[in-house]
Amino acid sequence: MKTLIKNARIISPGIDLPGAAVEIEGKTITAVYPAGSELPAADKVVDAEGRMLLPGFIDIHSHGAGGCDTCDAKLESLRTIAECKMKEGVTSWLPTTLTLSPKVLEDVCASVAEYMKNQEFAKTPGIHLEGPFINPKCCGAQNPAFVRQPDYDEVANLNSIAKVLLVSLAPEMPGAVEFIEKATASGIRCSAGHSAATHADFNKAKSAGLVHLTHYCNQMSPLHHREIGLVGSGLLDREIKIEIICDTIHLCADMLKTVFKNKETDQMMMITDSLACSWMPDGPGDLGGLPIIVKDGVARLQESGALAGSTLKYAHGLKNVHRLTGKPLSDLVKSTSWNQAQSLGLEGLGKIAPGFTADMVLLDDDFNTCKVFIDGVPQEGVGSSFGLNNIPVNFAERIEIYRGVVPVGFGSDAIGGVINI
Repeated sequence: MKTLIKNARIISPGIDLPGAAVEIEGKTITAVYPAGSELPAADKVVDAEGRMLLPGFIDIHSHGAGGCDTCDAKLESLRTIAECKMKEGVTSWLPTTLTLSPKVLEDVCASVAEYMKNQEFAKTPGIHLEGPFINPKCCGAQNPAFVRQPDYDEVANLNSIAKVLLVSLAPEMPGAVEFIEKATASGIRCSAGHSAATHADFNKAKSAGLVHLTHYCNQMSPLHHREIGLVGSGLLDREIKIEIICDTIHLCADMLKTVFKNKETDQMMMITDSLACSWMPDGPGDLGGLPIIVKDGVARLQESGALAGSTLKYAHGLKNVHRLTGKPLSDLVKSTSWNQAQSLGLEGLGKIAPGFTADMVLLDDDFNTCKVFIDGVPQEGVGSSFGLNNIPVNFAERIEIYRGVVPVGFGSDAIGGVINI
């Protein structure tokens, strides 16, 4: 079956073509036509009405959405998260874990393996293990009760259950460099995060195979004039790729401008680091057993006030960076899919060009998602709101906190009284 998307502003790495068209046959892009070209006949024609057509986003760091968390270790949760991500224009995502027990992580991998058999929403090429091999002094919103030293055998076991593509760890911890060497040799990428590493630690880890920095600037050693830490390492090094949460909260607007001015876009990877509270109303919740509060869309640990992931929708991060930096979208779009695909070996993704997989997102001028194509198929329900009724019934216990029932551990003074929605 041939599909033609016409009258689109095609934005892909290095190109910005208004009034253009894309031809799709099956799952594959077969041709791109500049404005004014004679267009071929097609079985189905989609009029983009001048909107922006971008490669589908690849979110390599997302814990949850729609009231569900990857670490629920349930197929229904993954389906809900994948549907939310699809509605954001994300066509591929890495279910991201938390620092939890080996048994829970095994169960999570088993649920991801089950979803991978029938990926009806956003596709899942593999898992991102965030922790448990982190620095206990840099836990942030990770549960310190489950922090442990790097253990390649544990990850090899998880990888045998479901493909592990990425591991975030603290490279300064005992055994971390050896872990990175083994993981890299087996095709698993490693990223430094929740870490107090020095620049010297970074260099050792990079020599062993480290390729990313996790949620840049957050829970990592800061830039200082006598020790540049991981933040300085990320700016100085021209090969390391950095994950960046572009909500103007995890990094303020001025820091976002600083990073995008001093780091090549080829080394940037926008992420959401979204939690279960993404796509949900404000209120209390949990993250890996730790109580959180969401107020004005900002998630924080109830006890310490530390930031705890985001409620960011993917395209809004791109919108923020575009408006803050003024960089052309044909450059910034590298950081929404192409760089991720190149780093993780996801062939055929990240560009709108002949031979590439027809994973694309159509955005309006305010960066709202209008339509999503996955493997050339337009997805249903995109552009509609996602509400409580879309969440599986067996997650009622999680949703009750949004209906005004305050669970044990949440005082009314902490959340401003009963929540009404």
